[in-house]
Amino acid sequence: MRAKPMQAVAEGSPSPDGRAATGFAVEILTGRDAFLALKPEWDALFARAGLPHQLFQRHAFLRHWCDHYLASDDRLCLVVGRKAGRLVMLWPLERRHRLGLELVRLMGAPVAQFGDILIEPGPQREAWLERGWEALRRRGVDLVELRLVRNDGALGHCNRLGLATPVVSQEAPFADLALRVAPDGPSLAYPARDRSSYRRRLRRLTERGEIAFTSIGPGEEARALAEQAVAMKRGALAQHGVIAPAVLDPRFGRFFAELAADLDDEAGLRLSVVSCDGRPIGIDLSFDCKGRSFGHVIASDPGFEREGLGRVLVHHAFASARARGSSIFDLLAPADPYKQEHADGAVPVRDFTVPLSWRGQLACDFALPHLRPTLKAIAKRLPAGWVRRFTSPGG
Repeated sequence: MRAKPMQAVAEGSPSPDGRAATGFAVEILTGRDAFLALKPEWDALFARAGLPHQLFQRHAFLRHWCDHYLASDDRLCLVVGRKAGRLVMLWPLERRHRLGLELVRLMGAPVAQFGDILIEPGPQREAWLERGWEALRRRGVDLVELRLVRNDGALGHCNRLGLATPVVSQEAPFADLALRVAPDGPSLAYPARDRSSYRRRLRRLTERGEIAFTSIGPGEEARALAEQAVAMKRGALAQHGVIAPAVLDPRFGRFFAELAADLDDEAGLRLSVVSCDGRPIGIDLSFDCKGRSFGHVIASDPGFEREGLGRVLVHHAFASARARGSSIFDLLAPADPYKQEHADGAVPVRDFTVPLSWRGQLACDFALPHLRPTLKAIAKRLPAGWVRRFTSPGG
């Protein structure tokens, strides 16, 4: 698809010499050409100021997202802030129209597991953020949709969100790998019963064949394994009657396959594999960033469920991440019971919808509060047989 020309709208009070009087200027860029042209500055800002969980705001991650999920290039909306010409703030957004409203949301949905913006720290941060909100308001945006915002992120410290009521609140558990990993599996941080169960599961697995634990780097083998991991995940979801639209979408598998095959390896995707007689039966897809790992897809062959393969795979993913130099393994939101078994803490994660116009305020007050709960209630009431039918490969 041919990208539309870059567009820019500058915000701020120009001084006589043409620069913003404050030394800080905001512009809104649209189009894929603008996105690609920002890569050197984007990467430099991430290297200077990016937090580990902001791996989903890496340029490389979002470039792959654009390849698979961006409906049209003119939907990109990048709020760019520069101080004395240097990039110091970046909001990666996507424009949408909903209920007759102009809406922007963070790029990366549904594969990005945390939403945030990139911004240099310092006492001027809140003033810069307010300039970003104002630029969007002047551009005619009615609503800003922010999903999976961590309390410890850049947006988590934004004063405007501190006054807003979250649409959804949940937690993202994490494991301290120094406490959780031992040379032979789970450490003493786990109860004796859990350590004994791990050894028993290993014995059961070895009765099925020769078990091997490996880690795979980017390339064509990783591409095939990523595709297999997504297929396993879909099979497990169908078996348990779970609807997961993001995973069932064909773009989900293609996205991870391309990331796994990318030899530039700028997104940090890592694969941990459990094999039986040379055949992969468990695959973990995680991301590494600045000393932390983030588990995104953990998938096991449903035929090995009785042997407890899923729990063995979790410990292999932990051990692999620690061997790569990670100190924390983030299990992502929500805080499912199986994640709590490995958790040494959790970070609050919230969704927000921020109105920037009277139309947006009306939507927040009357329409949106009822829409999401209704859709979730409908999904929960679907019979399990229907779910299996809709999620099966031939459904």
